[in-house]
Amino acid sequence: MVRVLYAGSPDASAKTFSLLAQNATDYEIVGVLTNPASAQGRHKTPVPTAVATAAGERGIPVFTPEHLDAACREQIAAISPDILVCFAYGHIFGPKFLALFKCGGINLHPSLLPKYRGATPVNAAILNGDAQTGITVQRLALAMDEGDILVQEIVALHGMETAGSLLDYCALRGAELIKNVLVHCAKYGVLPNGTAQQGEASYTKVIAKDDCRIDWGKSAKKIEAHVRAYSPVPSAWTLADGEQLKILEAHVALGDVEHGADGENFACEAGTTYGRNDAAWKNGSAGKNLAAPSGTVLSFHKKHGIFVKTGDGMLAVTKLQKQGKKAMDAAAFMNGARNFVGMQLH
Repeated sequence: MVRVLYAGSPDASAKTFSLLAQNATDYEIVGVLTNPASAQGRHKTPVPTAVATAAGERGIPVFTPEHLDAACREQIAAISPDILVCFAYGHIFGPKFLALFKCGGINLHPSLLPKYRGATPVNAAILNGDAQTGITVQRLALAMDEGDILVQEIVALHGMETAGSLLDYCALRGAELIKNVLVHCAKYGVLPNGTAQQGEASYTKVIAKDDCRIDWGKSAKKIEAHVRAYSPVPSAWTLADGEQLKILEAHVALGDVEHGADGENFACEAGTTYGRNDAAWKNGSAGKNLAAPSGTVLSFHKKHGIFVKTGDGMLAVTKLQKQGKKAMDAAAFMNGARNFVGMQLH
């Protein structure tokens, strides 16, 4: 029986932890290492991480040190773990800490390493319009994401994923890959043989607020990917009449935008063609304002959303959220935004 210390913090990591804990046979999770509770809400109430909550529900000891110092190492050594399993803990482990584990440590990383090392590989893959990404289980090394690859699996991308849905998939599938490594470790007493990472490395960064701001001068395709890459959090946003407006869901409006002013050749992504008698054309025709600046709200259709001019094509926005308000669909939003059509978003 292999004794596991699990290190992680956010929701996705909690999903991996829960699946590993449910299916534990050749291994036992004897402790969890996670970030300290963070102050949240108006009253700054300390809220534990998702991993801490999941571990507490199972009665597994939780460690929340500010630093992986001597005191922390002493606490960890007391539970005698054999291996460290990490997914999204957010700290680099030093040599003294890794020396606590006779089998070493492994890390789950949702990319095809060495591509997209760092904090936000899932967001980067969607933002860049990649056709595929992957899941890697690697040996923990002293440098960030540079350890040998133990298992790597390709994940095809279909262009509809959000960062949330893709990360959830990687978390659940990653748990199965980790389990296989732990079973091998229990049987042989060591990790499987790994292979050195091949190819040019690329790096991702922590997402800043300005990274999420929409540039309406880009193509509708690029903006649609931008929305998915930052969904559900921290969310893509723009300014509407000087106030922040989150764009939560959107899709490319397909068709002959330049020559379809009468509606005959204009279609949305779902394949619905707008005809001359369609309400979208009767009430604020999208076609007649195609010369407007990028970011201009051209029209609204109850079924298909709010149409916004981009640097190349139009974006159909279907879910939005005003600052300090609840998220709502396009129809509900427009009920309280009578002057929204014609406005330029920035």
